[in-house]
This record gives sequence, structure tokens and C-alpha cells, in this order.
Amino acid sequence: MIHGKYDVIVVGAGHAGCEAAHAASTLGSSVLLVTMNMESIAKMSCNPAMGGVAKGQIVREIDALGGMSGIISDRSAIQFRMLNKSKGAAMWSPRTQNDRLLFSNYWRDTLEENPRVSMFQDMVSSLIIENDTVVGVNTAMGFVFHATSVVLTSGTFMNGIIHIGRNQFGGGRMAERASTGITEQLVSLGFESGRMKTGTPPRIDGRTLDYSKMEEQKGDEFPTSFSYITEKPLQKQRSCYITYTNPDVHRVLQKGFDDSPMFNGTIKSLGPRYCPSIEDKINRFAERDRHQIFVEPEGWNTVEIYVNGFSTSLPADIQIEALQLVPGFENAKIFRPGYAIEYDFFPPTQLTAQLETKRISNLFFAGQINGTTGYEEAASQGLMAGINAHQKINQLEPFTLSRSEAYIGVLIDDLINKGTQEPYRMFTSRAEYRILLRQDNADSRLTEKGYALGLVQKDRYLAFQEKERQLNELQKYIEDTSIPPEEINPVLLKNNTSSVNQKHKFKKLLSRPQLHTADFDNVATCKETLSQYSRDVKEQAEILIKYEGYIEKEREMAEKLNKFESLFIKPDFDYDQLSSLSAEAKEKLSTIRPKTIGQASRISGVSPSDISVLLVYFGR
Repeated sequence: MIHGKYDVIVVGAGHAGCEAAHAASTLGSSVLLVTMNMESIAKMSCNPAMGGVAKGQIVREIDALGGMSGIISDRSAIQFRMLNKSKGAAMWSPRTQNDRLLFSNYWRDTLEENPRVSMFQDMVSSLIIENDTVVGVNTAMGFVFHATSVVLTSGTFMNGIIHIGRNQFGGGRMAERASTGITEQLVSLGFESGRMKTGTPPRIDGRTLDYSKMEEQKGDEFPTSFSYITEKPLQKQRSCYITYTNPDVHRVLQKGFDDSPMFNGTIKSLGPRYCPSIEDKINRFAERDRHQIFVEPEGWNTVEIYVNGFSTSLPADIQIEALQLVPGFENAKIFRPGYAIEYDFFPPTQLTAQLETKRISNLFFAGQINGTTGYEEAASQGLMAGINAHQKINQLEPFTLSRSEAYIGVLIDDLINKGTQEPYRMFTSRAEYRILLRQDNADSRLTEKGYALGLVQKDRYLAFQEKERQLNELQKYIEDTSIPPEEINPVLLKNNTSSVNQKHKFKKLLSRPQLHTADFDNVATCKETLSQYSRDVKEQAEILIKYEGYIEKEREMAEKLNKFESLFIKPDFDYDQLSSLSAEAKEKLSTIRPKTIGQASRISGVSPSDISVLLVYFGR
């Protein structure tokens, strides 16, 4: 049953699929979004939150490019926090606690408001491939949809198996069936596949908790937002809470280890290293007598609680018994037990920098199918795959981001060059240019690019230009203005820094670690001028001044290393002819087929001496 033709078909409506559909359709492509359940569009399958360390930077980058994750996170937020404010600006990371249902509903509204997006509820059972090019999909109900390009964003659904103790059953998410057929087809075409594991904690009835025994964790006193165009930050917020496990909890959990699929050999795949299950924590860190538990509400109008830090696949009775020994959880009732899930993924070294598969033209992968974990990582890949699907079928320039331009660039570069053996999660430590890739300047880095593509609308671009004008104007004012000692000394003494006996430049004073732009708001010389600028503009100007030397040093380093990105390698180059290359380098280079010397230098197993051999051969 043939049911029409589209420019782009997106398979899966999770965070990757939604961003892919939005991007491709906004750029002008007709899009069909195929999902197994239209009630689960952009569902927050695990914790009801967006952002966090490095992840918050990714959401801001998605927003700066014209994606929707930041805007929808702001609309559905119930709490906002800027993490790591006690550290340097490169580490500041925005995070929202979200209303799970609102987040999903806002995404669906966004897609339905776009006339170029169509939707269909069914399971895609196979891809239609002709002459090594994807041309459509077949569904389980017998429908055939043709397209010029397909973006596959299958999440945890491909051959998904859910584990609770010794019980296991097929599913891509609790109460939702797994998808089958595509893995087997792709493997038959020569793709390499693997298995990964993730998990989720039990959900609790918040009415049965005693919050007086927990530490309250409020949102920021002056919350900001993810999106640069969100005009009204949160006016009210819901608190989260913190409690801890104890030795009694650990003893009960250990009783279930024999029935744990993590320990009895049932689960053979690797889970996320930096988000381990509670049983993994007490096994690996046996010397610790407690572990932190975050008690997170799932929305404005629900009593359901997400127990962050208690991910588990132990038997349900063990889960309940252990939880009720946690302070505040003595009378806890669960809505749903925690579980682990295994699913298929495809090592991302089989992709180009545009997330297109090397074996099949016009077929793109995004999200957990590439071995990543996290909504934010998935959404950014979906955005990039959607953009490049549109660019490819319209014979337009491919769109990529370098490691010095965005965390998104770091993420994709790591995946396609290094691959991953465990669920990949973004951290600030993965980026060489953390000071350049701050959360406050994502718009400065990427909005021009989003506007050039056609994702960022003109009114937003004009607002961005006005902000940049104000930022430059304020920086010049801070550099040029001098403040007399009688005005600034009271501020200096109040902030425990040495006084001055003559006029000092505003810039020199602001460079002191004890001082911030807010400290100058009531200084007579500065008061009137500073009142004209928003808190965001003043904060960014302060960062640029305080970190000026470090920023310039990183920029110079990035420019130096980026020279390798302009040294191109022919796609069919025969690495075997270079006898001085190591055997591993020949194998990796021949498999991944890097486009540039720069890309080759970041492939795991390719050493600096191998790069030297290539540079000598190419006359460099």
C-alpha cells in the first residue's frame, strides 16, 4: 500500500527525531515522522530534566542554531538552576527540571503547527534500498512510504529487552513494544551492530514521602533560561530534595544480587559509565556507606516522583524493601519499578561527519542508535542529521561544526573517529576548547550559521545582532572608563580586596576575582550606563574581560590545529602503500576514511608518528 512520497522520512519521534523533523521541515523539506506511538512524542523516558554539565551547553547550541529543545525546555520548566557557579565560567551549565507531560505536548504542538510535517503511527519494519541508496520505508501494517532521504532515530527500541530481576520481556520502553527488522536488514547489508544497556529508577508516589527528613534543593533565586529568545524566566518553581542511602539500604540491595541481570550474566552489554545503577555503585564503591539520591518531581500537577540516583534492575520486592530504608521513604509506595533495557546500536565510525551512513546514501543515523546516552546528545544529533538530510537532497553544502565551534562538534567528531564501546555522554572534559565553548556565548558562536542555513528566523537574528552591539558597546565602555578612588574604595573594602589611591580603569578593577559587574551597579560613575544593559549582557562582558588572556590563547591554539583541517585526503587513498604507517593506523584509516589530516589525527589508534608520515608523504 503506497502512501505518498516525501523529501525526508524521520523514523522515531524521540528527542533526536523531533529535532530532525523540525530542522528539515523548517529548511523547506516535506517530512514524514513515523512513530510507534503518537502519544509518546518527545517523551522523557528517564529523568524529567534537560541540561546539566556540558549537556546544558549543548541545549544552548541547539537553540542558537534554531532548534527547539531550549524553547520547549523553558516552556515546560518547573525549576531552573545554573550549575557550577562556584567554578570558572567554562564550567557553568544550565539545567531545568521539567514537567514531563508539558514537554511532550509542546513538542507535538510545534510539529503539528508546521504544515510541512506529516505524522504516521506504525512500526518501520524495513528500509527500501535501491542501488545502495535509501528510497523509502516499509511499515508493519503494510504501508510503503517513499522518500529521498531517511533519518533513523530508533532510541532504545531496536530489539529492546527490559529486565526486572530475572524477569525479562521485549520492549523499547515500559509498556511499549520493541521494534524489529531493521537491525537484521542493516547487518545483512554489511553494517556492524552491537548491544548497549541503560536503566531507569522506580517512580514513587510523592504523597507517601516525608520531605522533612530531606534537604530541600530550590531553584535559582534569579532564574534565567535556555533559549536566548525566552523573554519571561520562571516566576515560580518547584523544589527538588536530596537524601542518602545507608548501610542498611546496601545490605538489602545486596540480597538481590543473585537475581540481578547485571551480575548473573543475563545482561552482557555495557551500561553508561557515568550514570551507574545503584547496585553497580554499591558493588564498585563498597567503601562508601552512602550515596546521594535526588528526589525530583515530574511536573506541576502530579505527585509522581523520579528517584534520581537509584536506577536499578533488581527484583521489584528488593527495590521496595531497600527504598523504604532511605530517610524520608519509610512509607514510600511505588508507581513503577525501575528496570534495565538492552537495545541495538551501530558503531558510529560507520558514519560521515554529516551523520550519513557510508554504506547507504541518504540514510542518516541520530541519537542512541549511534551509541550515545542523554536527551541533549540525541537532540543535537537529530538537529544535525535533519539539516544534512535536507542539504544533501537539495545539492547544498553539508553542514558540520568543528571541535572549536561547539560541543556538538566535539560530540560528532568523537563518535565518528573514536567510536564508543559504552553509552557516550558529553562532559566538559571532552572538549579541548572549554573556554571558547561557554554556555553564555553559544549565540555568538552559532546564530550566524543558523541564520545562513535558514533555521534562525530574521526577527531572532535582528535581536541577536542588537545583543552583540550592546555587548561590544559595554566592553568598550568598561575598557575606556576610569573610576575615582573615593567611589570605588568602599566597594573594594566590602569585597575584601585592596583599595586604590588614584583613578583606575573599570576593566582593571573588574579583572579582580573578587569583583563582578553587579558590584559596580551603584558606583556613581557607572550607575547610569550599567542600568541600560541586561544582566546577561553584563555577565557576558565580565566573562570576556576576566578570561581575555585564556580566551585568546585557546583561540590561537584552535587556529593552529585547524590548519590540519584544510589538508584534504583523497577518498580512495591507498594507505597500504605507506610502509612507515603502523598496522593499526592502516586498518583504522582504511575503515574510517578521514577527509582531512585533522580528522585522521583524532582517530583512536592513529599516533602522532603516523600523522607525521602522512604529512611527509603529502609534502607538508
